[in-house]
Amino acid sequence: MTNNEDFTDEIGNNHIASSDQTPLRKDAFEINDDEKIELIKKDVEHILTTLGMDLTDDSLKGTPNRVAKMFVKEIFGGLNPNKKPSSSTFENKYKYNEMLVEKNITVYSTCEHHLLPIVGRAHVAYISKGTVVGLSKMNRIVDYYAKRPQVQERLTIQIVKELQKVLGTEDVACIIDAKHLCVNSRGIRDIESSTVTAEFGGKFKEEATRKEFIEYIKLETTF
Repeated sequence: MTNNEDFTDEIGNNHIASSDQTPLRKDAFEINDDEKIELIKKDVEHILTTLGMDLTDDSLKGTPNRVAKMFVKEIFGGLNPNKKPSSSTFENKYKYNEMLVEKNITVYSTCEHHLLPIVGRAHVAYISKGTVVGLSKMNRIVDYYAKRPQVQERLTIQIVKELQKVLGTEDVACIIDAKHLCVNSRGIRDIESSTVTAEFGGKFKEEATRKEFIEYIKLETTF
């Protein structure tokens, strides 16, 4: 292994993120989804064949197409800007000026270093400055940014920045607690550990507000 390969492996194993922007090439969308599926299908065929798998077997012959469709349409669908949730907001007519928390949002993502699952929960909060979003919008924003090769730190930041943009306020926070299968199923194989990341904006940088958010997260759902 070359020194460069050693360096890139070290970056991946240490989960270092290079930017809070998903690293996309400028030509990422010059071909459509169907074309991407056909290309990825051939790549998956090559991988499985190289591993020695018999793709004429009934159980395997559809796998390359299934994997390609899954990559493009499902687990990496958040790379496509056309799938970004609409950013409609509503006037806060009822003048609710306290913290709004949407907790236990399911996170299904994929580690960009080993292409293994990241599974966990996101807790998102904001304090309105005149506008609000539908509750499901917060879930959809989490899902959109999760459905791409990710690093948990970047995902946490992207969720906060998107909601800040949509709501027109810095007062947004997000905490994610997730398991990484690249840690749990390979490498150190520690099945108990999870990773917690947080991003606090505006008033959430204040200790009292941050503490209030964390206390809401600890509340048990009563049904």
